[in-house]
Amino acid sequence: MYRVMIIDDETSARRLLQVSVDWQSFDMELVGEAASGIEAINIIDDLRPDIAFVDISMPFMNGIEFTQIAKTRYRDLVIIILTGFDDFEYARQCIRLQVVEYMLKPIVRQELTEVLTKIKENLDKYNTRTQEIGPDITPSVIGQITQYLRENFTDSSINLTSVAQQFGFNPSYLSRKFKQETGESFVEFLIKCRMERAIGLARTSMKMFYTANAVGIPDPNYFGRCFKKYSGISYSEYVSSHTSQ
Repeated sequence: MYRVMIIDDETSARRLLQVSVDWQSFDMELVGEAASGIEAINIIDDLRPDIAFVDISMPFMNGIEFTQIAKTRYRDLVIIILTGFDDFEYARQCIRLQVVEYMLKPIVRQELTEVLTKIKENLDKYNTRTQEIGPDITPSVIGQITQYLRENFTDSSINLTSVAQQFGFNPSYLSRKFKQETGESFVEFLIKCRMERAIGLARTSMKMFYTANAVGIPDPNYFGRCFKKYSGISYSEYVSSHTSQ
């Protein structure tokens, strides 16, 4: 089954795309969604999509910016740009970034079916799985990587694949070894680094928008969800509880 991810800041657009297609008939499954490019960068390693529908107009990181990062890190990822703007400049940028398809909103079901049929044929024909090869990842290397994350977690573009490429390892292999050596996933460790700093800043009564940017999650909605999951309460509740003491 080919794995599909939807990246769009409009909830209604994500829902419409989900129900417009019989995904199983294309040997595809929806594995997740994101409401911004920033959120997508943070969760894409866990979802491991083969295909991504990407809205071109999103806050904090638009579809073009996301695609620039994604095509560098995930060379085999099939990207379908969605936009409500019939603009040649957008189309030109998409072509330069080797985007597979460029579809205008609102999406026409017949057009979507044709696009997915073509993509499936190409994936069936050309998709081959690479063997995991490369040097062994020792505990010492994991130590270097955790130190790198502690020093660079404020970079919003950091994720498993970018770090794996920097250190010269296969992302899947690094993911397994990281969990094996540290007892937590790469994403969990990165979020922990960011949330520990966020808690420190919250105690100074810093506004959430500034804290989110300071810890490498400039999308405040995604930051808010991460903070509440980590601390058990919302950012505003945390600030209030410490300013009243």
